[in-house]
Amino acid sequence: MKKRNIVIICTVVLLGLVALAVVRSMSKSSTLEQDYHVEDIDAVTKLYLSNKFDVNLLLERVGYGDDDTLWLVNEQYAANQPLVDILLETLHEMRIRQHVNRTAVPNIIKNLSVSSIKVEVYQKVYLIDWFGGKLHLFPSEKLTRTYYVGNETQDNMGTYMFRDGDKEPYIVHIPGFRGFLTPRFNPNPPLWRTRKIVHCDVQDLKSVRVEIPQAQNESFEVVRNGESFDLRLLQTNTVAPQFDTARVAQLLSSFSNLNFDEYASVVPKVELDTTFSRPPGFVLTVTDMNDRVRSLRTYVKFTNPELIAEMEGRDLSEIFDVDRLYAILDNSDTVLIQYYVFDNILQPASYFLGKDINVAK
Repeated sequence: MKKRNIVIICTVVLLGLVALAVVRSMSKSSTLEQDYHVEDIDAVTKLYLSNKFDVNLLLERVGYGDDDTLWLVNEQYAANQPLVDILLETLHEMRIRQHVNRTAVPNIIKNLSVSSIKVEVYQKVYLIDWFGGKLHLFPSEKLTRTYYVGNETQDNMGTYMFRDGDKEPYIVHIPGFRGFLTPRFNPNPPLWRTRKIVHCDVQDLKSVRVEIPQAQNESFEVVRNGESFDLRLLQTNTVAPQFDTARVAQLLSSFSNLNFDEYASVVPKVELDTTFSRPPGFVLTVTDMNDRVRSLRTYVKFTNPELIAEMEGRDLSEIFDVDRLYAILDNSDTVLIQYYVFDNILQPASYFLGKDINVAK
């Protein structure tokens, strides 16, 4: 009888231990899935992305709010805030969709070791964090997450990822989002730089200067005069007695959200030898009330640079890009801008005086 009781007790204890192990395993898995993402994105201070081709990106927070210079790219350039917001949202919303099939784990790990994007997340943490976050003391910056972001799954609805500290990779997704996440972690620095040229309301503008080297008589400057503006002709240094106020108003309002299209990462040599060796079409200089200056020099863009030598007899639309042109921003970056966006700006003085004269841009 006593022996039977011992057997029963041992069986109950063994079943209890098994149940406890199962519960702990489920709890650990649940905690992992709940903790895989970055919960407090407001505490993120830096993001470092790199790939196997020595392409490196450092995004660093320098402020809070709605400004477009809250983050810096590689400690030097203002970041494209909407793109940074998408990346932070991705880190916050991504979840484990499922485990990788065990037979596929070795291949996935191999692929991640060869072609993954490494993502390091740094956050502000506190040595003392009491009462549900109401008492913070002794802040410091700490590397809190390291992910290795791989390729998409076969259905394009998940992304293979491995997180430092885990024993295996997982398939990660954002619930409700159709697609994979790899493109959001592109470490190419130019992609992350702001496309902003000028974001300045009319009341914050001091002057707008438009010079046309090939038609000096059409160069002008719109200058603040109290609460209004004057239009001054640069060649004669005289103020126009009257001008088309509607067109000047459109000119000034264009600077509230003026952006370029993209960085011109590669300019064909034939264009460097021709287009950029000539004077610019327009030179735009914008000065705000704090005396901050942005300048832009524009140059035509060829549809096919190889046809430059065969220009004679061809239609202009076959030679020149009718949608975009080159511009050099602040004597530094070569960018592409759209004619459509700059249509109210890159015009001769005659246009604002009410006399429509076309001048090559």
